[in-house]
Order: sequence, then C-alpha cells, then structure tokens
Amino acid sequence: MPVDHTKNIIEVEGVSFAYNEDLVLEKVSLNIHKGDYLGVIGPNGGGKTTLIKIMLGLLEPSAGKVRMFGQEIHEFRDRSRIGYVPQKVINFDVNFPATVFEVVAMGRYGKLGLFKSLTKEDKKIINESLRQVEMYEFRDRIIGDLSGGQQQRVFVARALAGQPEVIFLDEPMAGVDVMAQDQFYQLLKKLNRELELTLVFISHDIEAVVNEVTEIAFVNRSLSYDNNPKNFNKGDLEKLYGDNKFIHHHKHV
Repeated sequence: MPVDHTKNIIEVEGVSFAYNEDLVLEKVSLNIHKGDYLGVIGPNGGGKTTLIKIMLGLLEPSAGKVRMFGQEIHEFRDRSRIGYVPQKVINFDVNFPATVFEVVAMGRYGKLGLFKSLTKEDKKIINESLRQVEMYEFRDRIIGDLSGGQQQRVFVARALAGQPEVIFLDEPMAGVDVMAQDQFYQLLKKLNRELELTLVFISHDIEAVVNEVTEIAFVNRSLSYDNNPKNFNKGDLEKLYGDNKFIHHHKHV
C-alpha cells in the first residue's frame, strides 16, 4: 500500500529511558505513518526492544512522550488496534497442549474480553486469519507439532485475528531456518501491501530489512533514521555499528 505521510499512527517525541543509572535511549523522536513497513535495527543493547516496549506502553519513558492514534499512550485503551508477534521460537512452550485454531483464537479476546464465547463471526475471522498466513489446513494440529516457521505464522495469525491496524514484530525470525525466513518475509510484504497493515519489525537481519522494508530506523541509544533504506550502504552501517563483525547478514536462497 502507498504510505500516507500525512497520517501518523505513532508519534515518539524526545523519548529517553534509563535502567537505574544506565541511559538506554536518549532524546529519540520518530513518527510512524499509516502504511509504513518500518525496520528497526541496531546493535545488541542499543535500545531497540526498549523503544518498542515504550511505544506499546509497557515501559514509561523518563522523558518525552508517546502518542498512539493521536492519544497519549497512558490514555490509549483500544488495544485491539495493535497486534504483537513476540520471539515465539525462543519463548514459546512447545509442549503447550493447544491446537493451532485455539492459539489463533486467543487473538480475538482483546475485542471479546476474557471468558466470552466465540461467535460464528469470530470463528470466521479466525479461519480467515489462518488462510492469510497459509496455515488453515493445520488448524486442528497441536501447535507444538509444527516447525518453527509454521509456528511463527500461527502467531502472526493470532495477531491478525484481533483485526489490528499496526503489528509489532520483535525479532520473529529467531530460531527459524533460512528457507522459512524467506517465506516469512514474503508474508510480511503481503500483509503490508495487500491487507494495508502498518508493520514495525525489529531484526538483526540487516540485508533482509534493507531489501524488504519501506522505512528504516537505526537505534543505538539515539536514533538515526532514513525514509529510503535502499540509500544505505556499508559505510553507513559501519558508522552505526563500529566493528562490522557484529553485523548479521542473511543469505537468501
């Protein structure tokens, strides 16, 4: 979808954050527009995940402010407009006794509320979410029986089931094999272009991020930002990372 630079979904203004005395983010400002596919990259400990947690309202900045859909983040209540895909392969208990359908159904409860029964319409949305990620035929399988790439698609479907306008993905490729990663990038491009979802994607995979996203943000305590990632070159990356042995490149097949 074309990016609408006249409409901000998220506004980060002069945000700083410290863990005790350790300053992690310093005066970070960033606007995320409707239709952005934003890749957030930077060295370990550079503040990427902290920035995302602040955007989501999970951490309170020591200075600055965040607005979500025009509201101060601490006043924002319509959480169903936001989807989140975590580092599933690392954190998910593969022995969790739930089917694919049941895992995706969890994404509806942000709208329904807990302990509400799924309606016919809810089930239709869940099944459509599974079709969007090409996992409908696996709906009755136990989630732990799937491959890492398949599990990650299920967690994207769980986010889609809430019918969000923006989805945050925190290093979703961790632990996923290279072939599944390539397929997953194609899925994200489809969600952005065909479903017109705004995506905010944290990754160490610099080559893929530069090739896939429409916007890019380099975070290393402060923020360096450019709205055309194709313009970045090796020299730009070395300025950010220093010793480029810490730069991870993804080899596409």
